[in-house]
Amino acid sequence: MGYSSIGIQRVIGDIMKVSWRALPTVLTKEELLDKAYGRAKKAADRVDDRDRIFRVRKQLNRMIQTASDILGTYLMDTVNQWPSLDQSPQFDVSMIDACVGCDEYRHHLSMLQWAANQISNIATQNTRKITRTAKIELMHEARREAYGRISSIVGRIGPSLKWLGESRETLKRLPSIDQLSPCIVVCGAPNVGKSAFISALSSGNMEVNHYPFTTKRIHLGHFTFRRLQYQMVDTPGLLDRPMEKRNDIEMQAISALENLGSLVLFLIDENEECGTSIEEQNNLLEEILELLAGTTVMVISTKADLHQTKPENWDLVCKAEQDYLQSGEEQYTELPLLIDKSGYITISALENVGMEALKMEIVRIVKDNTPIDPMNLPEGWHRAD
Repeated sequence: MGYSSIGIQRVIGDIMKVSWRALPTVLTKEELLDKAYGRAKKAADRVDDRDRIFRVRKQLNRMIQTASDILGTYLMDTVNQWPSLDQSPQFDVSMIDACVGCDEYRHHLSMLQWAANQISNIATQNTRKITRTAKIELMHEARREAYGRISSIVGRIGPSLKWLGESRETLKRLPSIDQLSPCIVVCGAPNVGKSAFISALSSGNMEVNHYPFTTKRIHLGHFTFRRLQYQMVDTPGLLDRPMEKRNDIEMQAISALENLGSLVLFLIDENEECGTSIEEQNNLLEEILELLAGTTVMVISTKADLHQTKPENWDLVCKAEQDYLQSGEEQYTELPLLIDKSGYITISALENVGMEALKMEIVRIVKDNTPIDPMNLPEGWHRAD
């Protein structure tokens, strides 16, 4: 059976796309032991043998093995369901590090794997003790010993289960980025209009308020052009200060900038309505340009409707965009960009002027920056020659 290159890419994209929301709830140590021992008792109740010694031996072995199987399966399933850092895209690894810490992530998952192995060994040792004796008292003693040691092991991973449960609540709010679709990262100082811009351009419903750091975490919006979906990543506002002094929210934005993006849009507010001076915004822009030396960065001036003087080609752009939209044809068209007196491309998300022209420019740049190589696979994938 043959497979199209588009089909193969879509399968690869689904595999590489991390869906944190799909992670199941992590049980506490008490819930896990209750589940295991409850199932074990029910399994023992189903054992029947006329000979009392054989019956007790089978029941106790069944209890230990069932409890071990339930615990081992749950722990290993949890380890396997959480994305491997070695096989995850760099963006997801950086986001994990910024949100919960990669070292902690590895440690707590390894603790679950260690516990599963220890519990299996305990079950093997104690079922052998039960099998090798004909004394019922010794059988019960071996069962109690197994349960005690198993409970101790689960108690030791209690902090890891709690950490994973809390981290899941944090990580499930992260965006699921499709590594094979174009991704546009939107950044800038706090309150320059990033969320309003993405809301106007894409299907993403962003929280828009007039105070800094409205975006407490990275959000994802989309727009579709000629059946191709473009992802718009809304990053938390960055401040003009050294990297080591930045908080977790700012580090999430840095991660998106470093590891994502067919294109980066740096938004500035020349009116300084955002509360950050032009000088500070320019300093931040210089840092972004240095950080992303190999990535195309577009500088966009926002809130054109608040400029003291509207751009000279405002009416021209309005008419061109209206004519294009009224034509009803979704074709690439070179629309005139709205340019302000400083020479920046500018837009008004409030009045929806310059937005369609900017969308066309984004589509053009992304297309120019996308290499056409049918044999090219995402980083981390290998093919046999």
